[in-house]
This record gives sequence, structure tokens and C-alpha cells, in this order.
Amino acid sequence: MHVFVAIFIIWAAYRWGDWRNWQKYQPTMMYFAIGNLLYNYLCAERMLWTLSPDWFGDTCLTELIYTFIIFPATALLFLTNYPQGRMKVLFHYVQWVLIYGGVEYIYSLTGRIEYQYGWSLGWSVIFNLIMFPMLKLFSVKPLLAYGFSAVLTVFWMKMFHVSF
Repeated sequence: MHVFVAIFIIWAAYRWGDWRNWQKYQPTMMYFAIGNLLYNYLCAERMLWTLSPDWFGDTCLTELIYTFIIFPATALLFLTNYPQGRMKVLFHYVQWVLIYGGVEYIYSLTGRIEYQYGWSLGWSVIFNLIMFPMLKLFSVKPLLAYGFSAVLTVFWMKMFHVSF
């Protein structure tokens, strides 16, 4: 299932992503990837969620697919198609939170994600409600986004008892 999502997002990014101006989105693509790497490092001893690998049976490879393919492609698509106008922007955020929540819901039904230490699909939706605005903030004010990211990281670590 993870490989299917990776193939689909590659196709979607090819189809709807602004590849001519990819350099404009590259810092946010890397911000997203680094965020996932940071989660895997900080929570290595207390993973709040773990992606169960597909047929290739390697959790590390699954995480690398997300870190270097799915998340950067998501950032490209999210920013490439970012609309103007409050209602359109709100719909854009809702759309992406529903996409991520829907995929994760399917993962939870099929055993492709495991939750631990109080994390749940509900917490993932809340996280996504924060994450997508952070991607946009990073694209326009990266230093401010780094500051908020540090505060949010400490919040999540304290909330779920992840040691520093």
C-alpha cells in the first residue's frame, strides 16, 4: 500500500506539480523531509506511530519512501496549487487534511500503521491541521516557521512523554 501511495503521488506531482519552478518549492520540500527525519530520530525509543512495511518488510525503507518521495511531493503539490481567497484557502487546507486523514484511516484498517503511547488517528488529524499551515508559513517566512516548529516539537514531546 505504501508503494502504491508513492507511485500515485509521483504521478500526481508529475501531473499537477509546478516542475518548471521546483526550486521555489525545494526548501519547503526539504523542511517536510527533515521534519520526518527529526521525528524518527527524537522518537526512536518511543515511536508514537509506526508504518508497517509492505511486502519488502523493512520499516526503514518505508520511512525513506515517505521522507524522500511522498512528503516532498506533497509539499510540491500543496504549494503549487495554493489558491487565493479565504474560502478557497480554507477548502485547500480541509482537502489536504482529509486526504491525509483518509489515507491514514485506510492504513489503520489494513494494519499499515500502528499507534502507540496514546497517539491515534484523531491526533494525526490534529497534527495535520497544524502541519499544512506550517508548510505554507515555511514557504513565506522560514525563520518564523522554524521557531514555531521548535515550540511545537517541545509541545508534542511533552504531551506524549518523549524524553529529550
